[in-house]
Amino acid sequence: MRIIAVSTLKVFWTGKPEYRDAEKPVLAWYREVLRADWARPAGAKAQFGNASILRDGRAVFNIGGNKYRIVVWVNYPYRVVYIRFIGTHARYDAIDAQTI
Repeated sequence: MRIIAVSTLKVFWTGKPEYRDAEKPVLAWYREVLRADWARPAGAKAQFGNASILRDGRAVFNIGGNKYRIVVWVNYPYRVVYIRFIGTHARYDAIDAQTI
């Protein structure tokens, strides 16, 4: 898979000292997604059992023991993952993952 807006991930863990612990789990997720080849949502769910598959190509991944969340939009035919949101579980609860 190709991941768009990787800089969003880096800005998150470098932006505030309290998020510095997100670097290793986020990079582990990133590397695993790079090696993936999801043709449909079931592929993402099979690889990441804790992922939540939403409508219209959206997916939510729990990172760092469910401390952080990454929301993506996936273009399955082209194998492209667009980062839409990364944040704490509390910040995730304040957004609409389907529209962000």
